[in-house]
Amino acid sequence: MPKVTLPSGEQREVEAGVPVGSALPPDAVCARVDGRLVDLSYPLAADAALEPVLASDPDGLHVLRHSTAHVMAQAVCDLWPGARYAIGPPIEDGFYYDFDLPVSLTPEDLERIEARMREIAAAAQPFVREELSREQAAAAFADQPFKREIIETAEAAEGALGETFSVYRNDGWADLCLGPHVPSTARLGVFKLLSLAGAYWRGDERRPQLQRIYGTAWATEEDLAAHLHRLEEAERRDHRRLGRQLDLFSFPDELGAGLLVWHPRGGIFRKQIEDFVRELHLERGYAPVFTPHVARSGLWETSGHLAKYVENMYPAMRDENDVRYFVKPMNCPFHVLVYKSQTRSYRDLPMRLFELGTIYRHERAGTLHGLLRVRGGTQDDSHIVCTREQLVDEILRVFDLTLEIHRTFGFTDPIVNLSTKPGQAIGDEGMWAEATEYLRMALDRSGLAYTVAEGEGAFYGPKVDFHFRDAIGRLWQLTTVQCDFALPERFEMEYMGEDNERHRPVMIHRAILGTIERFSGVLIEHYAGAFPLWLAPEQVRIVPVADRHAEHARTLAGRLARSGLRAEVDDSRETVPKKIRAAQLMKVNYTLVVGDREIEAGTVAVREREGREVRGVPFEAFAAAAEAEARSRSLEPVDLAALLPAAAPGISEG
Repeated sequence: MPKVTLPSGEQREVEAGVPVGSALPPDAVCARVDGRLVDLSYPLAADAALEPVLASDPDGLHVLRHSTAHVMAQAVCDLWPGARYAIGPPIEDGFYYDFDLPVSLTPEDLERIEARMREIAAAAQPFVREELSREQAAAAFADQPFKREIIETAEAAEGALGETFSVYRNDGWADLCLGPHVPSTARLGVFKLLSLAGAYWRGDERRPQLQRIYGTAWATEEDLAAHLHRLEEAERRDHRRLGRQLDLFSFPDELGAGLLVWHPRGGIFRKQIEDFVRELHLERGYAPVFTPHVARSGLWETSGHLAKYVENMYPAMRDENDVRYFVKPMNCPFHVLVYKSQTRSYRDLPMRLFELGTIYRHERAGTLHGLLRVRGGTQDDSHIVCTREQLVDEILRVFDLTLEIHRTFGFTDPIVNLSTKPGQAIGDEGMWAEATEYLRMALDRSGLAYTVAEGEGAFYGPKVDFHFRDAIGRLWQLTTVQCDFALPERFEMEYMGEDNERHRPVMIHRAILGTIERFSGVLIEHYAGAFPLWLAPEQVRIVPVADRHAEHARTLAGRLARSGLRAEVDDSRETVPKKIRAAQLMKVNYTLVVGDREIEAGTVAVREREGREVRGVPFEAFAAAAEAEARSRSLEPVDLAALLPAAAPGISEG
């Protein structure tokens, strides 16, 4: 009889062929057998380590959402006979399914689908797994063209095991799937359908456009409520809405999709970010460079971009000699040319080149998303050319700079991944193994916890990615550090060693913020548009109570400007409450109100962005404190109460 070992160490004998669920607690939704996820109906045939997976576990949620996606597709097929269904995977925090339907769905249809899903859940239909040959599977899905295409083209994925395809059925409805699934529809937990979108079959704009339904599923009602609250908060923080409200940027139709213009207020915000990273790089020994936006095709052939990256590049332009030019999707080859502009010695290394370089990538229209996915973006791009002996130390310096920069913006406790060789790559296996090992050595020395993401590297080298959580817990990939042996080889980069012989250097690619556009979008949502003082486009707004106070307000604004602060005077004909409200809508950090009393006493009434007002604050004390706050790039506002003299009027809530 097979023997199972439970997580507690307890061992039990079970009859051969008995489902693993019989040895597990009733709240398990699936199981791990020797580390592999399986259905609770999986029959034991040999000794194994057995572990229950609960709905609240990460793997359990994944299975729960996958099963809910199946039930959603079943409900759609029930409501619209003849529906053709494509794929429906679980995703972070939810699931989706793509359909080709005879009608265009509306938000009201989501309620109908949800109601039908609840009926299916109440029916406790069991999920039954079976394996079919390629011919049997093709016959079973004869009326489903997307499934037939998967069957005809699949090898060892998408539900295929060699020539055998796994299928899950419940109440006659079936789908290709590797599984596992919950035992029955009664175990789905709580779910909600969220939105509709368009999607091309297999992400290809030349293929049919389908209707995508997004949903979410959780183990408990409390978890669902918390998630829906996070979605509401994310909507409130949407950088596209805040970009319009705060007059930061726009995407004019005349420019084309994925291309934007920064407005004056957004330009100040962006400049603050760029000045900070530029200043820090100069302090850390980086040399600034500037490179053109286009180059002849030969450069991209040598770099490997035309062979491995051409789908993301804009089509070629041709000059009068019929020479092809491409706008740059990356800055790397240009920095190689800077290095190769003269003979280099080991004494020149490491060479750290830094550029805020604009790149252009032909992202698919369906993937564009405000600042977070654009077609023209500026990277804080750096390339470090060094010897193998210097490589680990240089990677560690990049890690330190990464943590310092992100800490300034309030991002801490990174989640770090080491990404290895992808399917599309240049360079031989030995080169990739060596580059990966150097990154691993640096990570081990850094003390940073990390996981390995197999096959997620760049086409020219493995990489380390830093992910940070924002104010509402969402994870953003912000920094990439890549180790590259391939481009130095392809461009025949050399240096003269101490032994007077020629040697091949190594190249580190790194972008700490990524593109300024994407990072700005992340920051806008992280702060909900309420920027710390040093980043704010307008830091102080001065509101005169009456026209006779306007000249004094302009004098105060000039004093603040001489301290490096950005201050404006609202001398419009609106009432004081309306002026204060307007400043709050623009998320100005401090609004100063001045009238007869303040002019006579040399004070101001200061209203914080959140609405609290402090009266009787000495103007010079405020100016000095605000200047110190901005200069230090503090994330915390001035303690206005500490600026009050002993007999000050005090504080009121707005």
